[in-house]
Order: sequence, then C-alpha cells, then structure tokens
Amino acid sequence: MPRFSVIVPAYKVQAYLQESLDSVLSQSFTDLEVIAVDDASADGCGAIVDAYAAKDPRVTAVHLPHNVGLGPARNAGLDRAVGDYVLFLDGDDTFAPGALQAIADRLKATGSPDVLVHDYARAFWTGEVVRNRLSHRLAEDGPASFRLADRPSLLGMLMVVWNKAYRREFVEREGLRFAPGFYEDVAWTYPALLTAESVAVLDRVCVHYRQRRTGSILTTTTRRHLDVLDQYERLFGFLAERPELQRWRPTMHRRMAEHFCALYADRRRLPRSCRAEFFRRAAALLRTHRAKGSVPLSLSRTARLRHALMRLGLRRTYRTLSVLRAAGLAAGRAGAGLGHGLREAALRLYYRLQRMLPLRPELAVFSAYWHGGYACNPAAIEAKLRELAPRMRTAWICDPAHRATLPPATTPLRPGSAAYYRALARATYLVTNVNVDRALVKRPGQVLVQTQHGTPLKRVGLDLQDRPAASPTADFAGLLRGADQWDYLVSANRHSTLVWEKAVPASYTTLEYGYPRNDVFHHADAERVREVRERLGVPAGTTAILYAPTHRDYRRSRPAHLDFERVLRDLGPRFVVLARGHLTYGPGPLAPDRHPRLIDVSAYPSVEELCLAADALVTDYSSLMFDYAALDRPIVIHADDWEAYEAARGTYFDLRAFPPGAVARTQDELVDIFTTGHWQGSRSAQLRAAFRARFCALDDGYAAERVVRHVFLGQTSGLPPFVPLEERRPAPAASSPAAVAEPLARLGAGLWP
Repeated sequence: MPRFSVIVPAYKVQAYLQESLDSVLSQSFTDLEVIAVDDASADGCGAIVDAYAAKDPRVTAVHLPHNVGLGPARNAGLDRAVGDYVLFLDGDDTFAPGALQAIADRLKATGSPDVLVHDYARAFWTGEVVRNRLSHRLAEDGPASFRLADRPSLLGMLMVVWNKAYRREFVEREGLRFAPGFYEDVAWTYPALLTAESVAVLDRVCVHYRQRRTGSILTTTTRRHLDVLDQYERLFGFLAERPELQRWRPTMHRRMAEHFCALYADRRRLPRSCRAEFFRRAAALLRTHRAKGSVPLSLSRTARLRHALMRLGLRRTYRTLSVLRAAGLAAGRAGAGLGHGLREAALRLYYRLQRMLPLRPELAVFSAYWHGGYACNPAAIEAKLRELAPRMRTAWICDPAHRATLPPATTPLRPGSAAYYRALARATYLVTNVNVDRALVKRPGQVLVQTQHGTPLKRVGLDLQDRPAASPTADFAGLLRGADQWDYLVSANRHSTLVWEKAVPASYTTLEYGYPRNDVFHHADAERVREVRERLGVPAGTTAILYAPTHRDYRRSRPAHLDFERVLRDLGPRFVVLARGHLTYGPGPLAPDRHPRLIDVSAYPSVEELCLAADALVTDYSSLMFDYAALDRPIVIHADDWEAYEAARGTYFDLRAFPPGAVARTQDELVDIFTTGHWQGSRSAQLRAAFRARFCALDDGYAAERVVRHVFLGQTSGLPPFVPLEERRPAPAASSPAAVAEPLARLGAGLWP
C-alpha cells in the first residue's frame, strides 16, 4: 500500500501532460502510485499515459470508453486508488519540487488528519508565477490539526480539490464522489472540509496551477457554466441529509451568493442568450436555501445589496446598480488620483528644478534596506566618512519609524518628501545596499556606490531569469538600467565579484575591499562583547547561540523553524538561543512561545552586535554565515530543506559540500552537534578555516576606510594593506580564553579603577 495515490485526469492536455507526470514521478518522495486517467481524449493523451505506464511500474493507465468530464474521470481514478492518502493533480498542472515530501512530513507532524490543505501558485503562460494571495490563512501556528469550526477562514479560499490531501479511509467513510458537469469541485470540497474530524494546513506552495492563454474552462463562453447551479443544489442536498451540519448553511449560502455574483459579472463565461436564465435560476436557489433567522454575516453593504437583489430576482436593478457602482468607483479613483497626481507632479517639477542647481560636493546621502534604519555597509561607510572627512555632511533616507537609529550628526530624510528629492538632486554621493529610487535621474558628477548586503550563496540578478517564482522582480531590463547608474560596487571577496559582474553586468568599477559592516569584528574588544551581552540579557557564563535563518522563496509566511522548547531542553541550562527572524517576514517574534533561555532579537537594530554577542552561529542558507566567519567562531549549518531551497531559488555552490562548519540535516542532528561538542571540534575548525580563506580574505577591519579613501578622498593608491588571516585578532567570544584574560590584563596595567 503506497503512502499516496495521485490521480491525474487528462483531456486535451497533450502539450502539458508529460510535464505534469514528470513533476510527480521525479519527486524525492517515491512511496506513491500515479493513476493517469485518459478521459477519451481525442489528442495524444492516451498514448502519453501508456508510455509512462510502460516505463514506470508506479503508473497505472486508465482509458475511459467515452468522455465523461473531469469529475467522473477523477472517480475512475478513485475506484483504483489504494494509497493512504489521495491527491488530485490536473493534467496541465504540476507539483513543485519537494512537494510530496513536505506533504508527507506535515501529515506525520499533524497526526494524519482527514484533510491537509496546502498552498499553490498560479503559473501564467507568460512565465510569471504568482502565489495565492490568501496564503496567510495557511499559517502553521496554533494546534497541529483542528476542526473546520476552529479555522472557518479556510472556506474563503479557492474551493478546488487539488490543493489538498485526503485520507482515503475518510473519503470512503463519507462516500465522497464527484458529480458530472462544470464546477465539480463545489460538491466535493465543501463536504470534505465540513465533515472532516481533523484538518491541518501546510504553508508551502505544492502545486503550480497553470493559467493557460486559451482552452481554460474559466475563459470559455459556454452554456455549461449553468452547471454551477446544479452543483450547489447537490451541496445543499448533502447538508439536508446531515443535521449536524445545519449550522454551516448560512456560510454556504453566502459562499453560493458570492460565487453566483462573481460568475455573473464575468462576461467571458455566460453566453448572452442564457444570462437571464442564470439569474432567474440563481435567484430561486438563493431563496430556497436561505437560512431563516441566521446570524448576519460580515459582508460589506454593497455585497449584501447585491446578494439581496439577486435573491429577489431583480435583474435590471442589479444591472443598474453594477453600472452606477462602476461609474462611482471610476470617479472616486479619478478624484483621489487627481490629488495624488497633483502632488506628484509638483514634486517632480521641484526635483527637476533642483537638478538645475549645482551639486553639493560636501553632501553624501545614504540608505539601507528599502528605507530602513542605520545599518549594514552604508552605515559603516557613513561613520568612517565623518571620521576621515569631517567637512562632509551626511543624510540618511529612512521611514520615520527608523529615525531613532540614526546618529545625531546625520540628517534624516523621509522618502517622497521635498527634502528627499532635493537631496537626490543635489548630493554628489549616493550610497545604498539595495536598488535606488527609480525616480532618480543621475546627474553628471554624481557618484553612486552600491554596497549590496551579503555574499551571494543564492542566485541573484540575471541568474534568476529561469526562476520566476524566486525573483523579486520580473523587470530585468529595469534592473540593468539601475545598475547602469552604479559607479562602484563594493565586493566582500572574489566569489562575490565574479557573481555580481556576471549576474548584473554593467560598467561599474568593483571595489574588492571587503565588507565595511564587518570592520567592527576586528575593532571590538572583550568589554564591548560583554556590554552587548548584558544589553541583550544573556546570563554570564552561558553559551549564546545566534539562530538566524533566511527566508524561503517558496513560502510567504514565516516558517516554523525549530522546536525551541525541545531544543533548549535537550541542550541544557548552559545554552541560550538568540533567535532572529528574517526581515522579509516583517515585524513579530520568530518564536511565539516564550522560554527563559530564548531571547528573540528579531527587532534588534544591529546584526553585527548580535554576532559579537554570540559564541556560535546556527543558520541555514543566510549570507550572515560569510560575515560571521570573519570572527573565526563556530558555525553550524541547519540544512533541513536544502533540496527544496535549491529547487526554488538556486545556489552558486553546494553548501553541504563546502560548509563553514558542521552540517545538521535534522533538528536531532543539530542538538547532537552541540551536546557532543562537535560544534567546536577540530573538524569544524578545519572546515571554518577553509571557508574563511575563500570568503574572508579581505575582511580585516579596514574595508570602510578603503572605500572612503578611494571614493570620497580620491586616493586610489596607498590604501591600508590587507592584514593576512593568520595575523588577525577578531573580537573574542565571551567564553574564549582571550575574553577572560583581557580584563585581567587591563586590571593589572591599572587601566581600570
């Protein structure tokens, strides 16, 4: 008995069927059977199904004698399924890499629920991949499994069959079957969710839902769209047979009304000749199945009016309201747009006038992380600039929420303000670690320094052209136009230089000087390390582990990461975890459960100070590992989903083959690495030494000075020479012998009272 039975119906999808079947059979999880159902397709689907069945014993080919439609074709697959769980995949859709392993793991972690709901992304024919906008409803917080009543918001998601895994015994117990006709998912998916004794969610894209340019049912004008009326009639018939489900009637009535109104508004579906019939029959259904005396549902006033007019059969009034509402929305948008447009026009004019004035050679403008606070390479360069060239004036672009992070000598600039545009127009120097404002018109004489914000392990720039789901932008031409404005690119190492010059080719000059933000690692002493640890609340004598995972391109909400309660229990009382969530997930703690030895540092402004405070770093694929290696302290890699990460984003080298320290593939392995002392053993030290030699050869504490002298002071020779690795003395960890010896030496020398 396989774990999964994957049912793939096929009808006129010969151009996509091979890709669909390959996406199932190439999964890293192999305990499955595939039931491919040829719904008497007139194209080559039948031959494709037979070819796959001949070469892979996991594939069963089913040929129907005549075309029965998607629902009955799925039933034919169900009749042959023997797996623990049943999954459905349409013949033109695909599974994402690693999807079945993720589903299997989640089923195990949630106690084998009746239904598991996972996420999907729309894959458009243009190549664009867009994740489900309601994916936040799949957050994996709270109970591992639950009843639908505990999370009714799941009913507001797209009601399709292929974004769920169903326990086969549950399907057979409830007698779930697909009805013929269009919209067959309605009479299956709602009953499945309503009757399930346990439901779980998986916050991960597992299916790519193909959006075809032509041939899709949803973009086909046909009378068969009236089938939706029969499907809802079947649904309410099902509810009538289940007295325990009567409390769901108001919710189902609302969902039915929303569906009818949406379908009626889509001019591509219903032919003009049957729109009146659809409205009349929809009105009858809404009246028949309206739940009397039900609690009012949270609907907008417009939606309630629209539903009421359709229920009453007032088609002309409904149509008039729709026309008036569309006109009102257009007028409102025009009015709001006029005010916004006038302000924008005034600012553009102001910016243009400011560009006619001379540049200010003493003004340098900085920014980091999309209008974030004082941080990263730009902050290190700004501080060194004020030290070496006190005549210079500096300004920092940031949102008001981050203003408190700026040093007093730096002028804050609110994005979009007149002062902001004046600074963009008049500053001679612009420094950032992300893309600059597209409104920037770089003037002759202006110097733009791009520092980036990490050594690239994951793919960047043009190397993401074949990874549309992972790319932050599909506008690669705009990316290159922005890079054409760079005068300098600051590089941390030769690896970064080669990656950036290939992935973002432009005429900038690469400054291979090391990363300015890492200078502090070579200038801080044991006293500063102690001060930071005290500020963070790290108890004296404990070993502090900085846990800093990166974001996942294949999911939108914050991953569950580690079971901190169990990890800290197994590590014992001498360990403390500093947990830092990735900034792309927004504000909020990385770990919702509080533990006395878990310190959430997600909001702490300086990641460099966190590195100073930590005795070891645990990360997955974050570029922080390249920076932390400059401290020559232990690093442990937690690569529990490397295959999925590599498939989604792509990397420049296999981190498992060239790690900066020990590698754990599971949480248990991670705990074992620390409890056995392997994290600071000789093998880990050897791996770290090789990693440092490759990536940290330039990080010696003088990177910011080299940048300032070259860019701002025009000194291209006589820059600080690079200190050899063996001669460097980075800040000692709190538990190191050097950290203990330093205060004693200072005391003996009379430097402390």
